[in-house]
Amino acid sequence: MSEKSVTVRNLTMSFKEVQAVKGISFEVSRGEVFGLVGPDGAGKTTTMRILAAILTPDSGEARILGFNSAADREKIHDRIAYMSQRFGLYQDLTVEENMEFYADMYGVKRSELKASMDKLLDWSSLAPFRKRPAGKLSGGMKQKLGLACALIHTPELLLLDEPTNGVDPVSRKEFWNLLYKLVDEGLTIIMTTAYLDEAERCHRLVFMDKGKITARGTPQEIVSLIPGGVLKFNSDNPFEESNKIAESTKAVSTVFGSQVHVMGSITEEDIQRSISRPLQITRTKGSVEDAFVYLSETNHA
Repeated sequence: MSEKSVTVRNLTMSFKEVQAVKGISFEVSRGEVFGLVGPDGAGKTTTMRILAAILTPDSGEARILGFNSAADREKIHDRIAYMSQRFGLYQDLTVEENMEFYADMYGVKRSELKASMDKLLDWSSLAPFRKRPAGKLSGGMKQKLGLACALIHTPELLLLDEPTNGVDPVSRKEFWNLLYKLVDEGLTIIMTTAYLDEAERCHRLVFMDKGKITARGTPQEIVSLIPGGVLKFNSDNPFEESNKIAESTKAVSTVFGSQVHVMGSITEEDIQRSISRPLQITRTKGSVEDAFVYLSETNHA
């Protein structure tokens, strides 16, 4: 995966007094799934809109498939697909009619349209529903239709801004299976996601916070940024005990269900001294979600 689909250098973007993107740089190789992860307001969507050649950056450069995002917008638009958080499906139009609308918008030749539609409908398992109005589809099926519409012109790069937000877990899994099929065919995917378990499915990630990149690498490399890994224990009062540990040790302590996860330069004995009951503590490498919490807390310190 040495060929670069996207190269970003020192990108900055402001909206009046707010600097949304602050000098970020990264590269995306052809045929990989690349994730932009971070809290709300981190600059992820602004970055995606620059990559989609919708916004012009204040400074820096984004090269998309060899083209400059500011100077070569039309050439880029013909070669990419951008599925935003508000990707527009027409609720009164059928599945087929929505796809035909986007095909017309992208200038797909009528002679090629039927074969392309049939392939995408079969690939997305929407063929039995081709005559159903989009408004009568489930949330997961609407996301698959949105993806099929975005792919109708056979793009080389797919930009997805939180594509599975609000979609049930089964539909999310099906959506990811479709994405992997696309990657197997050579498509490059850049996505933002609100689900940290999904971030682990990306080949590489960058963590963004307040417009800056705070970490980058494979999911495994991101997890390795937690010093000493993660110490976990079960609790009947997880929030209370997590707060006690954070106050007494200054470590990063957070709650996942009934478990307390503690990260930083800390020992089992340090935790035990903070909690006045016997604990069964286990040490693990942690997850991308743990790393996200750790990096967010330490970068705000």
